[in-house]
Amino acid sequence: MVMRHAMLAKPRKIEEIKDFLLTARRKDAKSVKIKKNKDNVKFKVRCSRYLYTLVITDKEKAEKLKQSLPPVI
Repeated sequence: MVMRHAMLAKPRKIEEIKDFLLTARRKDAKSVKIKKNKDNVKFKVRCSRYLYTLVITDKEKAEKLKQSLPPVI
């Protein structure tokens, strides 16, 4: 018996804001979630295969990124 959850792919971490924006504009990008903590802001974009995550510690950069996300998602 094979466990289904063992075959699921792990989320991918993106290091650069530019790469995250390109990923968020892909055709298979379904949604973007923003998680705010006291230390950082996490941006998560769900694509068809992976969940991509970008962690930003600078609040001003996070706000700029939030405004530059595509409005469709």
